[in-house]
Amino acid sequence: MSSSPSRTPLRVATLQRFSLLCVLTCACAWLTWHGRAGRWWLGGLGAAMLLGQYIMLLALETLLAARMHGTDPTPRPSARQRLQAWWAEVGWCSAVFGWRQPFQEHVLADDVAHRGRRGIVFVHGYCCNRGFWTPWFRLLRAAGVPYASVSLVPIFASIDDYAPQLDAAVRRLEAATGLPPVLVCHSMGGLVARAWWRWRRQSTPLTTDAAPAHRILTIGTPHTGTWLARWAQPLNARQMRQHSPWLQALAASESAPQRALFVCVYSHCDNIVFPPSTAALSGAHALHLDGLAHLQLAHDGRVQALALRLLDSTDLNDTITL
Repeated sequence: MSSSPSRTPLRVATLQRFSLLCVLTCACAWLTWHGRAGRWWLGGLGAAMLLGQYIMLLALETLLAARMHGTDPTPRPSARQRLQAWWAEVGWCSAVFGWRQPFQEHVLADDVAHRGRRGIVFVHGYCCNRGFWTPWFRLLRAAGVPYASVSLVPIFASIDDYAPQLDAAVRRLEAATGLPPVLVCHSMGGLVARAWWRWRRQSTPLTTDAAPAHRILTIGTPHTGTWLARWAQPLNARQMRQHSPWLQALAASESAPQRALFVCVYSHCDNIVFPPSTAALSGAHALHLDGLAHLQLAHDGRVQALALRLLDSTDLNDTITL
């Protein structure tokens, strides 16, 4: 008896296109219903609220981040900084979740054809895909830097399950360039990189001198978890709860030389990963940027410039600045 074919995993682009269609349909139906009754103001208000859902959700996240800052050693941002970060994130959310990820996942292919020049492997975060990195792709193409990327599936799997997918991208870029790459990881992507390193070590014994990556740059990664994940139910989200058993086991598997290859960029206005210092990894280089929200942080010009500098870094003791 033949086995049934495995199902194709639901992709982020499909899910987000469907969500956009539902929101637009509901907004149009609400506006039409009340418009026919002469209540255009009510129809317009309801439609605007449906279309502007990111505004309300991000406002709630920003308020929670402010509330939970507590005694975190990171400097507390001013109300003005939080307000500016919230409004900037509204724009980034619209661009990322309303356009790039649903419709531009494959608009720019990976570019690995640069033998002898070190490249970058991009690892996105939770409920994202490679379309998240489109501005980075354009930057690297202009600079002649090779790159590869992943769109991790299934969406709600264990973080450990993503390790083989990342490994394939790393090996593909390294085979093309002849050099181990720099990994640039946003949010959950930084945990994917750490889980991949553990998986790689278990499947292919490594020594300190044979690290599988040149450097690993994490941007807004919940290295010790995030308070916001306490209500999450998908497995990979539960793994990102503060001090979860999975995170503790991951930390216990790591060595000091491994941690020294990490550079962690974070912000006190991050609306997803908070309290802020949860995005700093003990034993790694930690760099704080004032006043940037979660998606905004990943596209800041200073972070992009840092990634390019890491391509040529050779001494782990060098001072790393933004």
